[in-house]
Amino acid sequence: MTDHGPLAPRLPAAFWEVPYVAARFPGSPAVARRPGLTAGANCQLFAYEVLAHLGAGRLPDLRSDELWADTEATHRVTDVRPLDLLLFNGTDDAYGAHVGLWVGDDAVLHLCAEAGRPVVWGLAEFAARARYRCLVGVKRAGRGEGPASPQGAR
Repeated sequence: MTDHGPLAPRLPAAFWEVPYVAARFPGSPAVARRPGLTAGANCQLFAYEVLAHLGAGRLPDLRSDELWADTEATHRVTDVRPLDLLLFNGTDDAYGAHVGLWVGDDAVLHLCAEAGRPVVWGLAEFAARARYRCLVGVKRAGRGEGPASPQGAR
């Protein structure tokens, strides 16, 4: 049995079966033709759909570097909370970064080509892979209200 972490009771089984499909990213023609997750998703589309399902709102169609730069729908934080978006890359550049959702207690829900289906990894599992070794940063849905507290996820 696969351990899906603390989100297991809150996500329908269908979410755990979503296949990784790189061409299905937010705003892509493939998603415009067939919205939702049944035809697969990349990491961003998957994370955004989980957020929407759990009532955190719907984010605009932002790619990872756009997400990192965004200040209208999200804000940067240094304290990590459940359902915050974490961006990982091989460098500290947000362009092409991988997106996952913090689900608590050193657990990140994400969808990647390596696993093929949604999985929950700890931060050490990301750090052990060259393509994810750098945590670019953390974004929270919604507009920020003042400075973030200095309790980092790193």
